[in-house]
Amino acid sequence: MTLVDGDLIADLEARGLIHDSTDREHLRAQVAAGPIGIYYGCDPTADSLHVGNLIGLVMLRRFQDAGHKAVALAGGATGMIGDPSGKSEERNLLDDDALNHNVDCIKEQLGRIVDLDDPQRGTLVDNRDWTQPITILEFLRDVGKHVTVNQMLARESVKTRLNSEHGISFTEFSYMLLQANDYLHLYDTEGCVIQIGGSDQWGNIVSGVDFIRRKRQAAVHGFSWPLLTAADGSKLGKTSGARVWLDSAKTSAYAFRQHWMQTPDDIVRTQLLMFSLRPVAEIEELVERHAAEPHRRIGQRALADDMVTLVHGADAAVAANEAADVLFASDPTGASAAAFEILSREIPHTRMNARELEDSINVLVATDLAKSNGDARRTMDQNSYSANGTRLTAKDQLSDQKLLHGKYLLLRRGKKVHHLVEIIS
Repeated sequence: MTLVDGDLIADLEARGLIHDSTDREHLRAQVAAGPIGIYYGCDPTADSLHVGNLIGLVMLRRFQDAGHKAVALAGGATGMIGDPSGKSEERNLLDDDALNHNVDCIKEQLGRIVDLDDPQRGTLVDNRDWTQPITILEFLRDVGKHVTVNQMLARESVKTRLNSEHGISFTEFSYMLLQANDYLHLYDTEGCVIQIGGSDQWGNIVSGVDFIRRKRQAAVHGFSWPLLTAADGSKLGKTSGARVWLDSAKTSAYAFRQHWMQTPDDIVRTQLLMFSLRPVAEIEELVERHAAEPHRRIGQRALADDMVTLVHGADAAVAANEAADVLFASDPTGASAAAFEILSREIPHTRMNARELEDSINVLVATDLAKSNGDARRTMDQNSYSANGTRLTAKDQLSDQKLLHGKYLLLRRGKKVHHLVEIIS
């Protein structure tokens, strides 16, 4: 991995990935002296992670590639009560069965980005394992006495909720104490000396740093990155309405690619620096090429390819790219069967037998590419239909068209309306 000046912290600074931090120079020295343990936590409130978690996962990958130990924490315990950070109301509570299912799903997604096979390089932990056995009296004695209510009330996330219509429950108010205890446990058991998170987590991170200082007389660190927001300004995540999941069953590799392809030109550099594993110098050169020819969408293509490859694998990235080319290029004949399989789930798709193609007008109406037989004939006369990239005339029959991969017929009306017909025996 090529780093700016061979310094991981300098590389993160160049990428705009450090918003707040504890003593920066001491942090830099501790990382350089490494290897150290670093952890990022996410609450398993759904059976998939989402793009709002992706910076944290990629951050773990960056540290792991630099020789450090990456610890991913699934907050089964904290997920049972909810974190007030960045939220206007309390989240729903989950039972053990639901949390176990979610953690299992998340582990598979994590394993594609961070190496979890070697416990010396990376591991997934669940804070229920050490939190559930603690009695309320032990928690109050061993954790609560080291944190003042004044400190807790000073946190911005708590202030926001206190002033909201719904207020804040004692359950959520205690969240930062549980998170501080997590940091202490991972400091003791996994050698973690850095906790990371989005800027909305800064108050919780600092609480953990201060707690370890009081309990262990040790200096540990934390840093946050700028919070990603959706188009409406809300926190990017599963509860904000911006649902772009890492599970392909929820957000397909193709839809995931299109999410990154829709990145506006004015933030494509920022997104590449934050998310891509490419060296900073390579990204800057790529951005220069993008600026010279923005119509080619060089930056968006690089970003989409990198992220689909990272999350879904190289084969899925190739197939998703092919599927997009099928829709937006004039000739789909060179696309793979995998690309058409993707399209069958992304655009209107109808299965027919070969004999039905003999009535072209009926097919165009049945696939909603025409409102009526008359509309189909008029549009055909205007040469506005194509089949597998070939413009259709009024004399052409769909039954005469060569099927791609022996079964696919991609119909198009104009430039943007598509329908995939799959011939079944």
